[in-house]
Amino acid sequence: MKTLPTARLGFLPALIFSSRWLQLPLYLGLIVAQGVYVFLFLKELWHLVTHASSFGELEIMLLVLGLIDVVMISNLLLMVIVGGYETFVSRLRLENHPDQPEWLSHVNASVLKVKLAMAIIGISSIHLLRTFIEAGSIGIENSRFTEAGVMWQTIIHVVFILSAIGIAYVDKLSTPVFHPEHATRDPLN
Repeated sequence: MKTLPTARLGFLPALIFSSRWLQLPLYLGLIVAQGVYVFLFLKELWHLVTHASSFGELEIMLLVLGLIDVVMISNLLLMVIVGGYETFVSRLRLENHPDQPEWLSHVNASVLKVKLAMAIIGISSIHLLRTFIEAGSIGIENSRFTEAGVMWQTIIHVVFILSAIGIAYVDKLSTPVFHPEHATRDPLN
């Protein structure tokens, strides 16, 4: 692979451009957080497996939803770590690697925002579903939920959805549309 010569930057532009490496500890910290989520997943899975015979359907469903929630948060972390590093810090140079995520080949800040918004909606959906399942205990003493709490959680979820729609719409508006009839013809053909 032939490399192009790089332009020599002045001191201030070089300093500003190099400051992107200050984000490296942030991404490394998110990798540690990813490890914590793996531990939490294994702990919850062990709890499910060891108590499966004594749990009812509702308890099993809530634990499985908890496992799905952990996986979705972990996926969100992975998107932020890989996509953010690739977009804002440095290229990972994964071209032709068999395990390269498909979405990484066309990731940019705009695509990353939409993907993150969709992941947050998915996580919020799981939380809301768990709340609706457990909402049967509203009014019972020591209930984890109140009617107002369920209502606010639903409102926040709808705000997440509207925010994602807004982000996607602004992204669509800012993406140039290709019109083949306006394309210039190749003078050699």
